[in-house]
Amino acid sequence: MKLKTIAVLFGGRSGEHEVSLVSAESVMKALDPARYTIVPVGVDKQGRWWTGPGAMAFLRKGGPSVDGGPSVDGGAADCAPCFLPADPGRRALLVEKGGTLEEVAIDVVFPVIHGTFGEDGSLQGLLELADVPYVGAGVAGSAVAMDKVLQKRLHRDAGIPVPAFLHYPSTEVRVRVEEIAAEAEEALGLPLFVKPPNLGSSVGIGKATTRAELIAALRHAALFDRKVLVEYAVPEAREIEVAVLGNQDPFASVPGEVVPSNEFYDYDAKYVDNASALLIPADLPDDMADRIRALAVQAFRALECEGMARVDFLLSRSTGELFINEINTIPGFTSISMYPKLFAAVGIPYPELLDRLVALAERRHAEQRALQRSYTPKSDWHRSGE
Repeated sequence: MKLKTIAVLFGGRSGEHEVSLVSAESVMKALDPARYTIVPVGVDKQGRWWTGPGAMAFLRKGGPSVDGGPSVDGGAADCAPCFLPADPGRRALLVEKGGTLEEVAIDVVFPVIHGTFGEDGSLQGLLELADVPYVGAGVAGSAVAMDKVLQKRLHRDAGIPVPAFLHYPSTEVRVRVEEIAAEAEEALGLPLFVKPPNLGSSVGIGKATTRAELIAALRHAALFDRKVLVEYAVPEAREIEVAVLGNQDPFASVPGEVVPSNEFYDYDAKYVDNASALLIPADLPDDMADRIRALAVQAFRALECEGMARVDFLLSRSTGELFINEINTIPGFTSISMYPKLFAAVGIPYPELLDRLVALAERRHAEQRALQRSYTPKSDWHRSGE
């Protein structure tokens, strides 16, 4: 059987660069070498692409040298610059070697780039232009899911409960932060969460319990995004997460619960402290677990997601209120990440999960290629300018 060539993309120009490296390493270790040839593709913090056996080590040690080339001290000699041309006739990486470009044919791309320029539809647009099958949501689903303001609007319109929220342009935050803090406090009360809507892994998020903390959190979030989201803090919130898999007929895993080591599930609690607990399955009544699973699939469909997503909910211990928090279309794939653990709990081990994701990518691509892409007018009116 001919092995399928899987290009695993990692790194990227975002605050989640380091998380992506760990996720991608887990994916590459779990892909079955009897089924796949793996092509690692690292994207450095300047957005340049590198491939070769040393690409992961290269990015982990800081990426390019001062002159832009791969340095043995800063990475590895066994990687080279590359790029993916937006040419549907190639479906190949072009790798720079010895002053020439060599083609490396690829069958499927597995993006494991979290956040900006990886999860927001921009990378998916390139992959569509190149006519390459890829794992995960398409352009539209990726873009709206990445923007927490847009996804909240769509979920609210679909009848899915979301916490009350406001949002402001970052340029406005910088010139009238005190007024905005007063407006948000009057409208939503305290405490509040403040977030850059287009980042993940809790980068730039702050919880404000006082006006001074709210002002500081607004200023901090504005450093990371062109707009800032302010939302109601669900009281005594439990963090419930559900993994979803599929294209047109998605299904949900059992719900799991995150018990963060910090006050909320921030970056350190997720990746650094190694002290947060993951409870799978979550301790929930059957009817609540069923409701959460159904809402997860509904939320996935409302954003036209495909392939995979992790859907996060907030369940108040004191009021019993349930809200969707967000969808992540490229969820974490580290050894401690919830997405693969949730499916393992329902009998889909990590390697099989990856096989299914690759198959879903190929199925969607085949359906898209079967569409008619040209139209023949009834006359040659468009040639009249000749």
